[in-house]
Amino acid sequence: MSMNRREFLHMLAMAAASGMVLGSRSAFSASGGYDLPPYGNVSLLHITDCHAQLKPIYFREPSVNIGVGGGRNKVPHLVGENLLKAFGIKPGTPDAYAFTCLDFEHAAKVYGKVGGFAHLATLVKNIRASRPGSLLLDGGDSWQGSATALWTKGQDMIDACKLLGVDVMTGHWEFTYGADRVKEVVDRDFKGKIDFLAQNVKTADFGDPVFKHYTIRIINGVPVAIIGQAFPYTPIANPRYMIADWTFGIQEESMQQVVNEVRAKGAAVVVLLSHNGMDVDLKMASRVTGIDAIMGGHTHDGVPAPTIVRNSGGQTLVTNAGSNGKFLGVLDFDVRGGKIAGTRYKLLPVFANLLQPDAEMAALIDKMRAPYEEKLSEKLAVTEGMLYRRGNFNGTFDQLILDALIEVKGADAAFSPGFRWGTTLLPGEDITMEHLMDQTAITYPQSSTLEMTGQTIKAILEDVLDNLFNPDPYKQQGGDMVRVGGITYTCDLSQGYGKRIGNLMLKGKQLEAGKKYKIAGWAPVTEGVKGEPIWDVVAGYLRDKKTIAPRSLNVPRLLGVEGNEGIIA
Repeated sequence: MSMNRREFLHMLAMAAASGMVLGSRSAFSASGGYDLPPYGNVSLLHITDCHAQLKPIYFREPSVNIGVGGGRNKVPHLVGENLLKAFGIKPGTPDAYAFTCLDFEHAAKVYGKVGGFAHLATLVKNIRASRPGSLLLDGGDSWQGSATALWTKGQDMIDACKLLGVDVMTGHWEFTYGADRVKEVVDRDFKGKIDFLAQNVKTADFGDPVFKHYTIRIINGVPVAIIGQAFPYTPIANPRYMIADWTFGIQEESMQQVVNEVRAKGAAVVVLLSHNGMDVDLKMASRVTGIDAIMGGHTHDGVPAPTIVRNSGGQTLVTNAGSNGKFLGVLDFDVRGGKIAGTRYKLLPVFANLLQPDAEMAALIDKMRAPYEEKLSEKLAVTEGMLYRRGNFNGTFDQLILDALIEVKGADAAFSPGFRWGTTLLPGEDITMEHLMDQTAITYPQSSTLEMTGQTIKAILEDVLDNLFNPDPYKQQGGDMVRVGGITYTCDLSQGYGKRIGNLMLKGKQLEAGKKYKIAGWAPVTEGVKGEPIWDVVAGYLRDKKTIAPRSLNVPRLLGVEGNEGIIA
């Protein structure tokens, strides 16, 4: 059932009257709120990186998102007040809460949780009611990131996305369920409903396409092409054996050929649904011509306005719509005579306090969760400090995982992957099994210990660091820096490969190049590794502690970052 604009605004008023935060509603309404008048004749809605979060959550944006090279002090590498200034957002407002980590604990208590598919469904229905023929695009990382998604092999999210009305999708973490599972979903669940697109995924033997490269839809008489781009480095960032017969990659030349093809078929609007990450999208936009807009994901950047990238063929709008179901991007085109006459874009935060949950979606979520509620709700401990993940180098929940690994495994130090997904807990909240699974729910969760020399440890850190801070975006292979427990070090971002890491110390002593150290870790990308699932390791640690004191972050001392606007001091 769709609502007209008046009914939707009335619903918001009723929601506020029934006990929602009046101050937050007033502040959000003052900035335009959810009253988004239609524009033009082609509209695309965009979600990405929801990481299987069906219920409203807290999610703290990073305080460290450093840009290097051409990305220094530019979108998306702006945090805190620097981001607010760049986009003209006033401090202390709902938008400031949505887009930054500033005063997060207080703001979270004022403005409440974000996301939730039932609340998102209400917003999607309202926006689509005023935009006939609009398409809903899903940028991927939808089927992974929660306990129920893991336990149902993504089925809870697949059913929720179908009910939400997703029209087109690409992927990344979806592939960690294995090639057979992905093809099963595409050929069975999505058939006739959702186009799964990826121009850069081909068979390893003959280079045949695995998925459709694009779809052309007629929206109000306008031919609109949507091209898909899956995460290029899936076989490197995740286990290759899960998709052994497929190749990925950026494949820029192939992208240009696909753009040329859809233009030749009459597409008046060409949009790339990308899981490249925003830095890669910005570079691609400067080199591939004929793309009108890139609706991007992977790096979880909530960017309030598009970046306009000029190239030899014209210009491309580059957007990125955040993560965890926290935002809905709305891109409107005014197309006249086969040409784009104007565009408008709005990235709408999904405030659960300000949106009534859609009844049909809420019922589906309850049904999917019912068999697991007892297990999900197990109280493991209470946290005295805020627990979060996002940030280039560490987060307090990552630190908790590191601390548990070191103690439980009797290790000298520990490594934990630089995953960007994972929800936030406020001080005083119970840490439940569901919260722990929000940080660890993957199909390769094994924990283990290895002996590594000091030389190997340095080499690993240098290699991962280059994936994150290589000045060439096409060589950035995804994720944040590996989280390190027990070992301190300096990081000089003004240096090149192999020269960034220094002063490696363990318990006050310099790491010796030839000496072996016991290192604990989890999430092995190599096939055949055996070990206790990480959630069992951390759950035992939490049950034993019962109360978790605020974590002291182990982060490197950064050099060469003076004046960098991707850091909150």
